[in-house]
Amino acid sequence: MSRRYLLLSLVAFVAYSLVAPLLKVAMETIPSTTAVFISNAVMLALLGGLLLYNGTSPRPYLSHQKTPHIVVWGVLLAVGLLAYYRALALGPVSVVVPIYGLFIAVSSIIGIVALEESLTTRTAMGIGFAVLAVVLMSL
Repeated sequence: MSRRYLLLSLVAFVAYSLVAPLLKVAMETIPSTTAVFISNAVMLALLGGLLLYNGTSPRPYLSHQKTPHIVVWGVLLAVGLLAYYRALALGPVSVVVPIYGLFIAVSSIIGIVALEESLTTRTAMGIGFAVLAVVLMSL
């Protein structure tokens, strides 16, 4: 079984760890909605380049039966990012990020309940400790 997902998870961890502090500094003078627009324009350009590099087209998937899931995800992502960026503009990184990070625990619970993933004692304790950590960090 390939463990490539572990390396990719670490890359994501490092990249996301730098997002909030960089945003906080940028949004001292740039409005949060503008910051969302610019950062996502950069992401769109990079993804377009990656699609071209890989010779992949999204066109065949525009009518795929699962495309509505992606559209809803896009709406939720936009709402979440707008709220997250605005929260970072208004509040301290040390409080906003842990609360935002609760999506990890909630997503795990949804995976267990809706996707029938296994619930182990270790997973349940991890979710509980994550919630406790957020509560302690946000007080």
